[in-house]
Amino acid sequence: MRRSSRRRGGFRVLIATDGSPAAQAALSTACAFPWPRGSQVRGLVASPPNWIGGPPAYVQIAVSKAFERTATAARRSLAKHWPDAEVTVAEQAPADAILGAAKRFSANVIVLGWRGHGTFRRLLMGSVSRDVVGRARMPVLVVRRGVGQIRRIAIGVDGSPNARQAVELTARLRRDPGTVITVVRVNEPIVVPTAGRLPASVRATILHNAAQLNKERLSRARRDADAAATRLRRAGWRTRTEVRSGAALAELLDVVQGSECDLLIVGARGARGLRGALLGSVATGALNRSPAPVLVVR
Repeated sequence: MRRSSRRRGGFRVLIATDGSPAAQAALSTACAFPWPRGSQVRGLVASPPNWIGGPPAYVQIAVSKAFERTATAARRSLAKHWPDAEVTVAEQAPADAILGAAKRFSANVIVLGWRGHGTFRRLLMGSVSRDVVGRARMPVLVVRRGVGQIRRIAIGVDGSPNARQAVELTARLRRDPGTVITVVRVNEPIVVPTAGRLPASVRATILHNAAQLNKERLSRARRDADAAATRLRRAGWRTRTEVRSGAALAELLDVVQGSECDLLIVGARGARGLRGALLGSVATGALNRSPAPVLVVR
């Protein structure tokens, strides 16, 4: 993040919109989000320059005007919270336009809607939201369902550098006395497969070693959760911790759904985002399945 942003305590936020329901949800959520005071916001409408099938010029003109109307509407919405917010239209492939604008703006966070639905749509790697999340070098807030206020936040931690980055970013958000953050740390225990043919003494040794390792893992999980909660409390947040055992994604989503969270924050594992080897990670699964907006931090 830029040094000037650190001194002011504010973020530079780029909000991408195309007028779709998902983009409208992202816009409304961005307006309700507890950005630090002094944050600057800019909007972007990406108008694809290449047209499949080569429609007539009058069709292209009509669509271009529609994008301009989308920009005007977004500008009005943002002006209620940030009077000097600009919204521009870029004639470029959407993901490239968003990432390019974020770089020029030195954005700390990108906000956009998630339009994937069902298994088939999740396999479409060319989707704009998935492409941006995979390529961005800054946190991305992805919204499927808009929220009018953010009072219950869940943050998943695992001791990784990006999880620590997520905690640090969360600590900088604007605090509301009524907001509670649940720090979730899931311990994935070692499960010993059935070894019926092994001698009893060997089975006993394997089970004993697995139990010791699981005890150590659980202890480390508690330390990770306590460290994150302590950092957030020092920043003024009300926190609670949940240390669970099981599948990381399932347990994390269970907390989000059970607590009716308005926001889920996770760290992306690895330097190259969520594509390739990281497909199927907790962050990717959260994007696909979380009912709450997801802030992916790297």
